[in-house]
Formats: sequence, C-alpha cells, structure tokens
Amino acid sequence: MESAFEAWATPILIGGLILFMCFIILELARKSKAGKFGTIMLFIVLGTGMLGFIIKTVITEMMESGGL
Repeated sequence: MESAFEAWATPILIGGLILFMCFIILELARKSKAGKFGTIMLFIVLGTGMLGFIIKTVITEMMESGGL
C-alpha cells in the first residue's frame, strides 16, 4: 500500500513543486521589472536546474525499463 502511494504521490508533488517554482520565477521577474528579455533569461537560468531534474528522471526510467 505504501509503495503504491509513493508511486503516484511523488510525481504529483514534485510536479506541483516545479509549478510553484515557475510561479516564484515569474513573480521575481514582475517585481524586478525585468521586461521580456529579463523574464526569459530568468526562466532559462533558474529553470535549468528543474529541467535537469526532469531529464534525469526520464533517463533513469528509460534505463530501468530497458529502453536505453
């Protein structure tokens, strides 16, 4: 039972955390009056860590399932 809960709760909660971090980046851009270019740069620079985590998760799942 516990493993089934972890199997679906972890991706949902991590996805929610990623969405919340995107909201924080957007608020940071608004409050600093970064403009379009500044906002794009904030998302690229600060979002790279999130993208790396997502890529790592996808590659790990592919390797465990034998797809890579």
